[in-house]
Amino acid sequence: MASCSSCSSSCAGAESCRQTFSFPKCGLFISSGLRFKRRHIIYADALESGKTKDANLLRDKSAILEDRVRDSTKLPPAYPGGLGPYTGRDPNVKKPAWLRQKAPQGDRYTELKKSLSTLKLNTVCEEAQCPNIGECWNGGGGAGGEGHDIGTATIMLLGDTCTRGCRFCAVKTSRTPGPPDPMEPENTARAITEWGVGYVVLTSVDRDDLADGGSGHFARTVQRLKEMKPEILVECLTSDFRGDLEAVSKVVQSGLDVFAHNVETVRRLQRIVRDPRAGYDQSLLVLKHAKQIKGEILTKSSIMLGLGENDDEIKQTLEDLRSIDVDVVTFGQYLQPTPLHLTVKEYVTPEKFNFWKEYGESIGFRYVASGPLVRSSYRAGEFYIESMLREQRKQEAIA
Repeated sequence: MASCSSCSSSCAGAESCRQTFSFPKCGLFISSGLRFKRRHIIYADALESGKTKDANLLRDKSAILEDRVRDSTKLPPAYPGGLGPYTGRDPNVKKPAWLRQKAPQGDRYTELKKSLSTLKLNTVCEEAQCPNIGECWNGGGGAGGEGHDIGTATIMLLGDTCTRGCRFCAVKTSRTPGPPDPMEPENTARAITEWGVGYVVLTSVDRDDLADGGSGHFARTVQRLKEMKPEILVECLTSDFRGDLEAVSKVVQSGLDVFAHNVETVRRLQRIVRDPRAGYDQSLLVLKHAKQIKGEILTKSSIMLGLGENDDEIKQTLEDLRSIDVDVVTFGQYLQPTPLHLTVKEYVTPEKFNFWKEYGESIGFRYVASGPLVRSSYRAGEFYIESMLREQRKQEAIA
């Protein structure tokens, strides 16, 4: 038996698989010369037990490679962490003290978790391993921001499994996730109404397997929520729906107040950070279309820092967002969920985040939330946007 170059064990399939796969000791990391898929791992035991005879069968059984391995004999050089050129832990980059958060606990946290479980609802807070879950669910400001004592969560519609595999994201992936729960719009509206919040964020996984990308399900949820509580303000953080502008229109015209879609990173890093089906220009097109068909809504996007971007690239991204009249932008530190995800290149200081807040507001954004622990659905930012929208409605009513 041949010994795998990256694993201490030996197996019958190592010789054939070494051309396509590298084996860290913790499991099997699947890669191709041009595209990487780190979302799930299959342990080398599968090879040793004889369940997998060759690389093709292994790829089928893992059900996680949607892109064919194109040039398996020309793998890029391994990252020092041992998993690939963009993944692994960098021993030279240490997590600073300002990123430490307390473990989630408390009565409100427990009650909210029970409510979500009873109604079989998913949250991006849990699925994406948000560091602010304890504060938000307990009613704090989130990420150290100001807030009130009503706990809330960001509901993730259309299930807990995504059809894409972005390299920064901890959400589960599959080419064929289960069908959406037809009761989800009703259960979501009921849960949010019971929480007593005035502003809520709805998001979803990508559902490329559905004809409309899940836009109809999204729209029904907003409509039901507005029926049950007309005064509530709703933000929808959506996918790009594969660039399907009819799907975008369906969500925008559902009655929402804020349409959000994230560009995630600068143009140069798009192919490294996001699934190949996503794209910088496609995201800009989605945001632009949303504003064009309903000019009174706020549009919003988010950028992760610490992935290797530079200041000029960030400034260009902000200019591109302002050129299509995006109103709100958020900045947050990228945090690596596991060693199989993208490596953190830099822990950006709070002072630098303050700089981006001031710069963004200076070029015309109506609001910029910027901080190491800020996320797309950032609680303190929600309060600011809520007050801004309510003041805007009051002025419109007077006029």
